[in-house]
Amino acid sequence: MFDNLSERLESAFKQLKGEGRISEINVASTIKEIRRALVDADVNFKIAKEFTDKVKEKATGEKVITAVSPGQLMVKIVKDELAELMGGTESEINLNNKPTIILIAGLQGSGKTTFSGKLANFLKSKKGRNPLLVAADIYRPAAIDQLKVLGEQIKVPVYSEPENKDAVAIAQNAIAEAKKNGNGVVIIDTAGRLAIDEVMMTEVANVKAAVQPHEILFVVDSMTGQDAVNTAKAFNDRLNFTGVVLTKLDGDTRGGAALSIRYTVDKPIKFVSMGEKLDTLDVFYPERMAQRILGMGDITTLVERAQAQFDEAQAKKLEKKIRNNKFDFEDFKEQLGQIKKMGNIKDLLAMIPGVGKAIKDIDISDDAFKGIEAIINSMTPYERQNPDVIDPNRRRRIAKGCGKDISDVNAFMKQFEQMRQMMGQMGKMRGMMPGMGMGMPFGKR
Repeated sequence: MFDNLSERLESAFKQLKGEGRISEINVASTIKEIRRALVDADVNFKIAKEFTDKVKEKATGEKVITAVSPGQLMVKIVKDELAELMGGTESEINLNNKPTIILIAGLQGSGKTTFSGKLANFLKSKKGRNPLLVAADIYRPAAIDQLKVLGEQIKVPVYSEPENKDAVAIAQNAIAEAKKNGNGVVIIDTAGRLAIDEVMMTEVANVKAAVQPHEILFVVDSMTGQDAVNTAKAFNDRLNFTGVVLTKLDGDTRGGAALSIRYTVDKPIKFVSMGEKLDTLDVFYPERMAQRILGMGDITTLVERAQAQFDEAQAKKLEKKIRNNKFDFEDFKEQLGQIKKMGNIKDLLAMIPGVGKAIKDIDISDDAFKGIEAIINSMTPYERQNPDVIDPNRRRRIAKGCGKDISDVNAFMKQFEQMRQMMGQMGKMRGMMPGMGMGMPFGKR
């Protein structure tokens, strides 16, 4: 995501030369290039101009300290302004009511139903709530079936009345059901259209009036760029929604919607959704998104995802094995499983500063670990727990068992041994200096 914008901004910063101060003269071409980059990213020209005027005002006359180049200082100023443009700080979802009623609105195809499932999963797994999903899309029969399938996958109940064609009554009945069963959150998935029309707007407005939701989340496909912003404005004028959800952000290389919506409707972006998996939903952090746009990575999110997957007791046990040079293939396979749960591999790597640009043209499949897992699965339990016993004969048998060439097995074994030695050395250093971290996401500290 944001690949095109990131490249253009990087090129703009390289134009900034000179020492001592950033002047109006040496900043002019950079500002012009930043404005062009934003407009090409489908940001409205008025927003782009106002943004670059602010950047120019803050940058001009700034003293450049010895350790920082003018370009680096400009990156800092642009990052701060990008974060401010997207809202400044994250916006929490309101869960202060029992039950909390959340109305989901948006055009057909924006990803409303999938997002409803993701939100239910997020509230259940991350917030400890017991949500009820409500199928209030009375026009698309597949929407009810889709929501039921999602509900089954995450073990969240779904309320539906397939024969009822009154969305308001369905929503009201669902809330009564939630109160009876003790569901703390009610997520109402409403109908969408291929384009904004009066019937759809009236219906969703009637549902809002009847149930008085505590949150109204407008779901928009970020790949539609400026159209997404225009749609958001039309919905906000009618519904006065409380927050925006950007879907399909992984397919958006320009980023105009993320940069323009907050400015246009003055409502926070609350969530970003990438991919089809039900755990690919993130709270929107403007500061982190600004860092990613500028190629700075997003270590904070990477660490948070790791901490969510790594059990502290297991981490301590593993740490002890590493210190004693007892790390084996069973441990390695378990770590791979934890990493896979964290999300899309390429997306994870892009969170590491400097890596995103290096891998942008490389196709990294989520199946990247399958070959390694096949090799490990071809080992006997004894071999997995005792890597040192794997001699050439065993390697040939392992290669045959997993359908790999012996050279692949040898290369993996060599890499594993190098990694094990490095981890052992780090473990010993930690033993000598207890305050030093392992450099690996072994749970919360």
